[in-house]
Amino acid sequence: MNLLLNILWLICGGLLMSLGWLVAALLMAITIVGLPWTPACLRIAGYTLLPFGQKVENGSTGPLSFLGNVVWFIFGGWWLALGHLVHAALLAVTIIGLPFAWAHLKLAGLSLAPVGTVIVPTE
Repeated sequence: MNLLLNILWLICGGLLMSLGWLVAALLMAITIVGLPWTPACLRIAGYTLLPFGQKVENGSTGPLSFLGNVVWFIFGGWWLALGHLVHAALLAVTIIGLPFAWAHLKLAGLSLAPVGTVIVPTE
């Protein structure tokens, strides 16, 4: 079932938004200042590509993670969240698109604060 959902997900905006995360990772990697955010971008890009069968858990929480998420929100998080929100709005129009709209909404929230998260497989 997860395989079918992931294939449909790629058509319903997953591939495009995963490319957006990869662009964000590339932009962060180009600058030396953005290097701490690059692993989070790559981790979320993989999750955005194939989200079904995986879940997000909060990893390290602390003042550095909080500060990293604040800086991330200012420089990159809001436009990725906006992309996920647009996809969710377009998919929510159809009944078939509702599960994918919900997944985009969860990813929009994750886009605002990805630092300190861990992607784990669901059993």
